[in-house]
Amino acid sequence: MAPLGAIAQRETGRDTIERARARAELIPSLLVEARRVANTVFSGWHGRRKRGIGENFWQFRPYSPGENLSRIDWRRSARDETHIYVQDKEWQATHTVWLWVDESPSMLFKSDMASVAKQSRALVLAFAMAELLAKSGERVGWLGLTRPILSRNAAEKLAEALVLAPAQTQFPNNPDLGNHSDLIVFSDFLDPIEENSEFLQSLFKRGTRGHVVQVVDPVEEVFPYSGRVEFRDPETGERFTAGNAETLKSQYETEINNRSEEMRLETSKLGCSYTRHHTDKLASEALVKLHTHLAERPL
Repeated sequence: MAPLGAIAQRETGRDTIERARARAELIPSLLVEARRVANTVFSGWHGRRKRGIGENFWQFRPYSPGENLSRIDWRRSARDETHIYVQDKEWQATHTVWLWVDESPSMLFKSDMASVAKQSRALVLAFAMAELLAKSGERVGWLGLTRPILSRNAAEKLAEALVLAPAQTQFPNNPDLGNHSDLIVFSDFLDPIEENSEFLQSLFKRGTRGHVVQVVDPVEEVFPYSGRVEFRDPETGERFTAGNAETLKSQYETEINNRSEEMRLETSKLGCSYTRHHTDKLASEALVKLHTHLAERPL
């Protein structure tokens, strides 16, 4: 993610539009993949784990005198000679979960060690999360693009809004998140540690329930390079040539580990959840972790 306000100097309007068009062509296939991932995870989705108003089955329990007879599950009751059973639904509290995916140029990176670019994986995770939340009766919105949507096809509506939008390279200024909202931010967070800290503090100092998903290409951690290698910054275009790249491995890995630990400390200090996801891993792994963090948040 590039520093706020810096993208306009590094990328022309035409570049941004061209990238948005390329992304728009990918979104339908990304949405299909997101639904596949969401369906894989949905069997273990347990929302609020309380009895109440909702659509999802939660449990069978014995009928209590005075309850509405329409709630009796006669098929289940027929299998038991001693009890009549009612079917409980899982309680679902409708509140708003906001999504935002960083689409800075660094998110387009994909190494030979990964099957997808960071941006593609982040979008799949965001759409899949929208799909799961919509099934649970939650309102979902894309920060800076849409209002909160309460609909079974919320993920599709968010995808449609994104198709028509330019690349989201800058976080919306002074967003109105409302009360009782969660915000999930997907980014590679490759800016200097100080800038990442400032960015996160600006997001969550208002008391918003925050969830940070750092998307990482595996090559950004293992540093497999050797010999003469030219490195290029995808956002500034700056180049650096290493004569013996392997001599940088130890220093680089120390720096990347320090950055990861700083992210954990900063998010913990702000009361945010933190998920670190590698693009060579299954998207469902990150989605399960993120769901767990959401389920742990207070109602």
